[in-house]
Amino acid sequence: MVAFSKDDVKLGVIGCGKMASAILGGVSKHKFLRNDDIYVYDVNMEASGALCREYGFKEAYSIKDLAQNVDVILLAVKPFVVGEVLSELSEFYKEHLILSILAGVKLKKYSDYIENARVIRIMPNTPALVAKGASAICSGDEISSEELDFAFNLMSTCSKVIKTTQDKIDIITALSGSGPAFYFKIIELMAQSAAKLGLDKNEALLLSTQTALGSAEMVFENDFNIEQLIKNVTTPGGCTEVGNNILLESNIDEIFDELIQKTMQKAIDLG
Repeated sequence: MVAFSKDDVKLGVIGCGKMASAILGGVSKHKFLRNDDIYVYDVNMEASGALCREYGFKEAYSIKDLAQNVDVILLAVKPFVVGEVLSELSEFYKEHLILSILAGVKLKKYSDYIENARVIRIMPNTPALVAKGASAICSGDEISSEELDFAFNLMSTCSKVIKTTQDKIDIITALSGSGPAFYFKIIELMAQSAAKLGLDKNEALLLSTQTALGSAEMVFENDFNIEQLIKNVTTPGGCTEVGNNILLESNIDEIFDELIQKTMQKAIDLG
């Protein structure tokens, strides 16, 4: 078992898309690992080469090349090619710790291809691109607490992180993995409604976006006491109360129940 310290671990990354780039950007910014202890591989050599040029990582030219030089592998490919990637990786697997950010791919899938695969599943989200991500991690019993802490600390360089269990990860996929798209739509719709009433479109979008950002920060600062925060904004008989009542009368809670449930089911189906 590798000793997990910044001085000893060599990290390999398979797949150099936006999410892998966000994670590696956080790792580099916070000096979590040395840049020259990070190897990157992508079938699109332009993507892996760009990361090497930006951060000074080492470029691997095959999965074999990468696996022979690292202790930990961050798997960041598209879920539909995971079988092909794992099949190739199985030829060179030497008790590596695999950190997988693939949505919907269950732990059993890895052991189907790699005997005694040691995997930590990670569900990140795209705000990691601006170091404001939300991530969840889970693993099987074969993973040590030190290894899970390593994954936790690595993801903490670009996001807030929770430890969870595999039976919860599909719910988290729906909530925080897909969640940014839902929040983007809410921001857009509020701005569009204001623009229809005469507000400049760009000004409406700025105000809606900043309102969402500030409101989220207030939730953190007030220990998640959302009910009290709503009361603080709402004057009895005032404007906000009218809007709150419209939300309640629209059965918005049922809409969000369906949104999370059906998004979760898709994550389950992917696995």
